[in-house]
Amino acid sequence: MRKVILYIAMSLDGFIATESGDIEWLSGQDATSEEMGSYENFIQTIDTVVMGYTTYLQITTELAPGNWPYKGMKSYVLTHKNVKSDEGIVFTDENIKHLIENIKTESGENIWVCGGANVVNQFMKEDLIDRYHITVIPTILGKGIRLFHDKNERVKLKLISSESNNGMIDLIYEKK
Repeated sequence: MRKVILYIAMSLDGFIATESGDIEWLSGQDATSEEMGSYENFIQTIDTVVMGYTTYLQITTELAPGNWPYKGMKSYVLTHKNVKSDEGIVFTDENIKHLIENIKTESGENIWVCGGANVVNQFMKEDLIDRYHITVIPTILGKGIRLFHDKNERVKLKLISSESNNGMIDLIYEKK
């Protein structure tokens, strides 16, 4: 059965970006290393990506302008904006619970909750995340965009695995 996986990186103190949304700090202890950590293996296990509009904009304007990194995958961008969908990217304001239930009825690989924090916390509120794959980056930001909101309910997790690459720690949990 397809799983909904939150695969995301955060600072040691729980932030996914600075207050302005900057993510330039997302690297291991050796910034010159070309080691991608667990990403290369993870991306092989998914065929559907779900993200918020802010994450979509950051990808298309800053991180990979003119080169959609998820070609060949079904991509859903959650937004209330009236944006026309195109090949491979669906812009939708559909209720996320209904959206995920519909996606899970289709055959395929796992579903990646790509970000941002608002989307992650909406998924948590609806109890839609099956696996939490969080990479802890060896940086303390002090302030920024917190991954988990303080309004979330308690979620009991079971550690599936942990791994270290270039000072970054991958923690993989599933719901108990």
